[in-house]
Amino acid sequence: MNEVKYIKKAEKSAFTDEQKVKDIVQGILDDIKENKEDAVAALTKQFDNYSGNILLTKEQIQEAKDSLSDQEKDDIAFAYERVRKFAEVQRETMTDCEVELSKGLIAGHKLIPVNTAGCYIPGGRYSHIASAIMSITTAKVAGVKNVVACTPTKEGKAILPAVIYTMDLCGADYILALGGVQGIASMANGLYTGHKADILVGPGNAFVAEAKRMLFGEVGIDMFAGPSEIGIIADDTADIDIVASDLVGQLEHGYNTPAWLFTTDEILANNIDAKVLEFIDLLPPTAKENAFAAWRDYGEVILCDSKESIAKISDEYASEHLEVHTNATDLEWYFDVLTNYGSLFMGEETTVAYGDKCSGPNHILPTKGAAKYTGGLYVGKFLKTVSYQKMTRDANKYLGPVCARISRAEGMEAHARTGDDRVKKYFPEIEFDLGEQCAQ
Repeated sequence: MNEVKYIKKAEKSAFTDEQKVKDIVQGILDDIKENKEDAVAALTKQFDNYSGNILLTKEQIQEAKDSLSDQEKDDIAFAYERVRKFAEVQRETMTDCEVELSKGLIAGHKLIPVNTAGCYIPGGRYSHIASAIMSITTAKVAGVKNVVACTPTKEGKAILPAVIYTMDLCGADYILALGGVQGIASMANGLYTGHKADILVGPGNAFVAEAKRMLFGEVGIDMFAGPSEIGIIADDTADIDIVASDLVGQLEHGYNTPAWLFTTDEILANNIDAKVLEFIDLLPPTAKENAFAAWRDYGEVILCDSKESIAKISDEYASEHLEVHTNATDLEWYFDVLTNYGSLFMGEETTVAYGDKCSGPNHILPTKGAAKYTGGLYVGKFLKTVSYQKMTRDANKYLGPVCARISRAEGMEAHARTGDDRVKKYFPEIEFDLGEQCAQ
């Protein structure tokens, strides 16, 4: 029957309070467009209490490297190597192509990297080492010449050493101590580096996401992003402690993080709220505050009468991260049937946190339903698929008349005459049917 029942329904959505954000972002972008680096420096002082170097020097980068332990470097390298390897395998699947469509008519496409990518690395409450790996590494594997990376300063000081080390290891050509809208706008306008970004990528808060959206068209972007999301599909074989732990693991992202449980098990549906709150209560203060607000306002528990109804509503939500905790038979069924998600995590053993930090596939993923029409960040986002054509003189014998007749049928006489002129030049002895010339 495909019936669903909301055991817990969210009071808010990822679209709440959007207009206020738009107004603020537009003002900042206008200020930076007019006043450039002066505006950026003033905004950085105002928002982050930072007035040091914005473009990091080689000496600052080396100092950050020297301050880390071998274990810290090894852990970062572990994650980097897996992300790089996965991106390299993806790149190998993407090839140039060429085909002779008909005698003398050759067409193809080439994959050309963008020249400059702007990679935004979130800051604020947390130090996003993994986000630096995901965006910078992928851009470099794609072959991008100039990678400009920026991230907010912390507590009035420069970027944390582990983040600087990661940016450098992954291949960033320029590192900017900038966050928020001013970071996005600086990369888009080529401030401090002289290289305007062709594409802007990376997650961020609502202001960062809105800045990317407003600049789209002037530059490319990876996707329209919102707060991080998690959906979990579970049946009566699921471990309530593991399910709750994974929900809470994403809820700590922020006060506006949606978390959804889709289940056919009434016992799980009726008990998960208490279990989630129990796990939230064990968190340190900042994470606890974020997770509690997010679960209160954005958490949902949806009881479904069948796996078919779960698949249907899960595809409607199009979760950024989607875990499946079911018996082995249904696990494969969901793998074959589900179509809308940013990244899929199959089985209890596979948690979103692994994907967020170090397992390999990219964690910069579509939110707010965008998984219905796009996947996440990957090497292809940095590649332009550009076509080309080559034609022999003889190919004009059949291309010219067809082009001329279609053009005249559309009322486009000048288009038609480009075909006319070639067949008349190349085949003066042949009379072609070129269609009736346009009267207007």
